[in-house]
Amino acid sequence: MKYLPCGPKQYPKGNLPEIVLVGKSNVGKSSFINTMLNRKSLARTSNTPGKTRLINFYNIDDKFYFVDLPGYGFSKMSKQEKVTSGKYIEEYLETRENIALVVHLLDIRHEPTADDRFMYDYILRSNLPFMILTNKADKIAITKVDAEVERIKERLGISYSTILPFSSTRKIYLDKVWEEIEKWIV
Repeated sequence: MKYLPCGPKQYPKGNLPEIVLVGKSNVGKSSFINTMLNRKSLARTSNTPGKTRLINFYNIDDKFYFVDLPGYGFSKMSKQEKVTSGKYIEEYLETRENIALVVHLLDIRHEPTADDRFMYDYILRSNLPFMILTNKADKIAITKVDAEVERIKERLGISYSTILPFSSTRKIYLDKVWEEIEKWIV
């Protein structure tokens, strides 16, 4: 596994598929990577929103990349840093040919924000393959998880896309998420 933080000029060369993580600041994109790879601190995490400021590529056994994009919404970044970060994200999503799947992480405990809806609409318009993960499923009763996933589906108007719960803390739902990702990295 290799970690490559970079801007557009340093994107990796080659044609490995890229599994791209998008979501608001502090939704758990970096924790998702650590959990999926059974590593504690490969991707740097923090309780402070905005820790990821560049596009981070994680080469997984020369088979594919996890790509951790900076979060949107609230963070401690300056306005200029947010503008720069937004440009990196948009340029990456519009120009990168190796994107195999976009994983849009949402917090299962909250209504999708205006920024979440904007990103969801952007992904739909881009025609990129995607799935939605309702992260932090450990923060609610397990008996409520399915109902909350359905509520988010309804709020976003999702009728056909993959939407799954996820928990980095309890490491539950991993098998289903890996099954979905593996469809796109063959």
